[in-house]
Formats: sequence, structure tokens, C-alpha cells
Amino acid sequence: MSPVRPSPAAERDAGLQPERTRLAWRRTTLACSVAAVLGVRQALRGGGAAGEAAGVALIVLVWLVFLVVAHRRMRELAAARPPGLAPRAASGVVACTVALAALAVAVVL
Repeated sequence: MSPVRPSPAAERDAGLQPERTRLAWRRTTLACSVAAVLGVRQALRGGGAAGEAAGVALIVLVWLVFLVVAHRRMRELAAARPPGLAPRAASGVVACTVALAALAVAVVL
């Protein structure tokens, strides 16, 4: 009886690619955190109006959503064969990035 050979896809060695991707997610999370902290700091420097409080709440909410998506992706990358990024997660990351940029512009103006 001949041994069953795994498919070429199963033999593929991902090497350090998942590690590099995980580190990129960490850097992006750090950059998002810094942007959120600076946005909150700028909003709090105002007069403390209701609009500024709403801006701070939105910035924190967007930041938390991004952290959840990024942390989930980093955990997925720890697997031996990490799955690709789901379209829903990619859309969430894009939405968080655009929302954080828009909120930063709103806080500055």
C-alpha cells in the first residue's frame, strides 16, 4: 500500500509571512491608538461642549472596533495555516480607518 501524500497546498511552508503580517497589524494598531489618543486630547482641549464629548465618544468607539478586528486577526495568524482576511473584517478595518480620519478632521476644524 502506498502512503497517502498530502496535497502541495498542505505542504506549503508559510515561513515568516504570518509573523510579518502579525507585526504589521501590531504597528497599525499602535498607530491607530496614537491617532485616537491625539484626537481625544485635542477634543478635550476645547471647552468641553456636548459636540466635543460626542466626538470623543465616537473616536473611542471606532478605536475599540478597530482593536477587536485587529486582535481577532492577530489570533488567526497564530494558526499553522492562517485563513485569509474575511471581506467583512477588511470592510470593518477600512470603515474604522476612514471614520477615524474623518473624526480627526472634524476635531481639528
